[in-house]
Amino acid sequence: MNLPNKLTVLRVILVPFFVLFLLGADYIGPFSPYIALIIFIVASLTDMLDGKIARKYNLITNFGKFMDPLADKLLVCSALICFVDMHRMPTWVVLIIIAREFIISGFRLVAAEGGTVIAAGIWGKYKTAITMITIIFMIPNFGGPTVHIIEQIMIYLSLALTVISLVDYLVHNKSVLAGKM
Repeated sequence: MNLPNKLTVLRVILVPFFVLFLLGADYIGPFSPYIALIIFIVASLTDMLDGKIARKYNLITNFGKFMDPLADKLLVCSALICFVDMHRMPTWVVLIIIAREFIISGFRLVAAEGGTVIAAGIWGKYKTAITMITIIFMIPNFGGPTVHIIEQIMIYLSLALTVISLVDYLVHNKSVLAGKM
């Protein structure tokens, strides 16, 4: 197993620890969210790093193509689901964001079966960046009315970019939807 794949596996392994510390403040202690924040940032950095290493040294594998996006989805969706459990994010928002991930993953799977690779679009990259920043901002739970307003703006910006990126993805890949790859 090459280094990029090891980093992807590490990211998957970090997810349960991230969830434990994010939800565990009552049991672990007041520093628990900060440990969760560090874990999330480290896991996010492994995502950037594994892709750069894989492309630079031509270490792209089928395992990496499959597991890297899955590891990303596990990390982000785990955070969003935890925020629902913590009553910090509306369930319907999280459902839309997760539904988009399933739709895009399904599209990529269908396209791959037809021999087509669908790259991430610019709107998807914006969506990912804003969602990651939102999660990082929300993990410490600083509280206060100003922070709450900023969190709400970021949540709904993430949601808007989720919908925009989905529509953009569908429009630019309608041949996959039509079965004309």
